[in-house]
Amino acid sequence: MYIVECDLKFCKGIIRGVLSKGRLYSSSADADIVVIGSGPGGYVAAIKAAQLGMKTVCIEKNATLGGTCLNVGCIPSKALLNNSHFYHMAHSGDLSERGIETEGVRLNLEKIMSQKTKAVSALTGGIAQLFKKNKITLISGHGKITGVNQVTALKPDGSSEVVNTKNILIATGSEVTPFPGIEIDEEQIVSSTGALSLKEVPKRLVVIGAGVIGLELGSVWSRLGAEVTAVEFLPTIGGVGIDGEVAKSFQKILTKQGLQFKLSTKVTGAEKSGGIIKVSIEDAKDPNKKETLESEVLLVCVGRRPYTDNLGLEEMGIEKDQKGRIPVNSVFQTVVPNIYAIGDCIHGPMLAHKAEDEGIICVEGINGGPVHIDYNCVPSVIYTHPEVGWVGKSEEQLKSEGVDYKIGKFPFMANSRAKTNNDTDGFVKVLADKATDRILGTHIIGSTAGELINEAVLAQEYGASSEDVARVCHAHPTCAEALREANLASYFGKPINF
Repeated sequence: MYIVECDLKFCKGIIRGVLSKGRLYSSSADADIVVIGSGPGGYVAAIKAAQLGMKTVCIEKNATLGGTCLNVGCIPSKALLNNSHFYHMAHSGDLSERGIETEGVRLNLEKIMSQKTKAVSALTGGIAQLFKKNKITLISGHGKITGVNQVTALKPDGSSEVVNTKNILIATGSEVTPFPGIEIDEEQIVSSTGALSLKEVPKRLVVIGAGVIGLELGSVWSRLGAEVTAVEFLPTIGGVGIDGEVAKSFQKILTKQGLQFKLSTKVTGAEKSGGIIKVSIEDAKDPNKKETLESEVLLVCVGRRPYTDNLGLEEMGIEKDQKGRIPVNSVFQTVVPNIYAIGDCIHGPMLAHKAEDEGIICVEGINGGPVHIDYNCVPSVIYTHPEVGWVGKSEEQLKSEGVDYKIGKFPFMANSRAKTNNDTDGFVKVLADKATDRILGTHIIGSTAGELINEAVLAQEYGASSEDVARVCHAHPTCAEALREANLASYFGKPINF
């Protein structure tokens, strides 16, 4: 659990609010809480607040609800990942190996995109219905804090609407981090947003960044027929937090699938020339080793940055950190006590489910409930095939912290369900304290890692030992048995089936 230390700023914020802004808590408010942003954190917080009896207003600048995740992030990318995998199975001959003969397999990209759009529309529309059900007032516009107890919605037509409120919750999320010197046009040089809506499969696709987003979207277009090369400044793929052993295995599997990687490599520029993009790269350690890659499309995914501009923070005396994030204390308060912030715009991993949890417990805290979240128990998933999921500490982190640990591993090639599914890539790796047997981290690479990791999260949240999981009966045959076997290996030294 992290706590941003801002006691001095907090006190200054209170004094500033009292002296220059008047009362901290309005007695004649239009609402109990105004939520700025309707992404996973914002819309969940708004619903929870309404369920707790708070008069709730949500201000959203975009035409549809759900934020980046539902509109141009998690949801549309998973639709493309799922359907591109089906196409790959049919086109690559995987289905014929299973006894399913197919002829004349063709890609209809327009229909794939249509299915993605339908899924997005259904889910964003679902949030709108939940707002109506919970009597949440939705205001369209850019939310800006114009007083300690006031938010103004700046509307596209130039008009504005002022809401007086007892509490303000900032849930504005994040935006794509630009790459210096490379201008995104969302057609040839695209961000993740443009990569979700390409009108045709490029012959060649260069991806800047081999983190979660780069690998997922690179995987989509590779399955659909593009030659994909991912350029990564770090020496490994998968981004921050991934276990080193998992990352190496992951890279080998994706390379077999056709993806190419340029690791420890820096992109120095990109130029368009006759419909081709020439990407200049060089070795991260030796600038003399230079190369030029050519592609029809360049995907830039070097991370995301907090969306915290023009929110009125400076006027309220709320100073952002060097990364543009909003400092908060352990109950998500800014230096102004009745102004809160959650999700991508504060410290921590930029994950939809992290924002959701913060939104719920923040609102519960405003209503007098306990506020607790263990960030060591927030899972991460990469939705390629195989998937990668992890929670807790990696082996590298435990070594750096000097923790004495033990390892339990089990390969999916020895798991009966994975064998019958003819889908045996990957393994489960459990890290436990050598003295107490308490689970410190779980790392899974396999086709069902995104689902299996949640059992590990539950175990770790409740302080389980590897013996605890090893002694719990698991249905047979399931891929979940591989998780049990890894915990058996951790506690007893040996699994049963390997």
